[in-house]
Amino acid sequence: MAVTVIGGGIFGVTAALALRIRGHEVDLFDPDSPHPDAASTDISKVVRADYGADDTLTALGRRALLGWREWNSTFSRPLFHEEGFLLLSRTQMEPGGFEHESFRRQPNLRRVAPGFREAHPDWNADAYPDGYFNPAGGWAESGEVVRQLGERARAAGVRIVAEQTTVERVAGPCVVAAGAWTHHLLPELADRLRAVGQPVLHFRPQDPDPFRWRAPRFPVWAADISRTGWYGFPANADGLVKVANHGVGIEVDPTGPREVPPEWEERFRAFLRESIPALAHAPRVGERLCLYSDSFDGDFLIDRVPGRSDVFVAAGGSGHGFKFAPVLGELIADVVDGLAPHPRFAWRELGERRTEDARHA
Repeated sequence: MAVTVIGGGIFGVTAALALRIRGHEVDLFDPDSPHPDAASTDISKVVRADYGADDTLTALGRRALLGWREWNSTFSRPLFHEEGFLLLSRTQMEPGGFEHESFRRQPNLRRVAPGFREAHPDWNADAYPDGYFNPAGGWAESGEVVRQLGERARAAGVRIVAEQTTVERVAGPCVVAAGAWTHHLLPELADRLRAVGQPVLHFRPQDPDPFRWRAPRFPVWAADISRTGWYGFPANADGLVKVANHGVGIEVDPTGPREVPPEWEERFRAFLRESIPALAHAPRVGERLCLYSDSFDGDFLIDRVPGRSDVFVAAGGSGHGFKFAPVLGELIADVVDGLAPHPRFAWRELGERRTEDARHA
C-alpha cells in the first residue's frame, strides 16, 4: 500500500519509517525536513518517564526509554544522554502533587534533601526544600535525532519530498502529522487542536563548565514545574544552557511570524536570580517560541479522522510528545494498518480542557 505522510517532524518521520519497515511505499512531504520551526527542531528535549499519577504515560515513558537506549547504538553517535532528571519542589512533596506522585512510581530513587546544597551547588537550596533525582531520564539532541531519522527513512526507501502539499492533493491513505499546522490542513480539527508558542531562551555563561553534566551536579531539571512551568538543561557541547517554560503559552498563528515577547526575558531573569543565581546575568544568545500542537485534553490524537476513510491524524503533542519518539511510529502505523488505536490517543468526544500533570496551566 502507498501511504503519504504530511509533516517531517518527530511524529511524521517516525511514522514514515515504521510504515516503510512494514512494507508500505511511503512519500513524506515537508517543505524543509527537518523544518526549522517545528517543535522538534531544537538543541534538546527532555526524556522522562515521570508523569505524576498518570500510570499509563509512566508505563509508555518507560517503554520509550528502552527504545532510546536501543537507538543510541544505531545513531552515528549517542544522541540520548541518560544523565538523569532532577525534579525540585518549592514545598515538601505531598500526596497528590506532581513530584510526590512521580516519585512513588519510580523505583530506587533518592530525595534531594538534606544533601541538596552539596550535591547541586549551583541551585539556591533555600528555595527548593524537597524533590528527587531520577537517574532513568535525561535529554536528547532533538534536531539531530530528527535529521538522522530522516536519513534512515530515506535509506529505507521513503521518498522525502521537499514541498508543501494538502490532503486534497493526495491519492490514497494519508497521515497528517504537521504539528502546530495540523488543524490548518484539517480544519475540522480546529475545535480539538490549537497552536501555542512556549518561550525558550538560550544563555551562554562565561564559564559553562559548572553547568555541564557533573555526576549529577547539573542535569536536566524541572523547578516546581507543575506550578511554575520552569525547566531546563545542562550546557551542551557549545556551552549553551537552555531554559524554557512549559505553561499556558501564547496562542499563535503558525503560518505567521513568531517572537518571544520582550517581557519574557525579565521573567526568565527573575526566575534565575532566585533559583540559579550564577546564570542570572549570562548573555542571552538565542530564543524561539516552541510551537505546541495543543490538544484539548493534553493527550495525543492518533487515529482515523471521522468522515475521511483514508485520512489519519498524528498530532496533539501538547509539549510532551518528543520523548515518546521510539514508540510513536508504531502507534501511528498501527492505525494506518487498521489496528485499534491506543485507547488514550483514539478519536474522542470533546471534554474538559486539561493538560498533562507536569504542565503549569
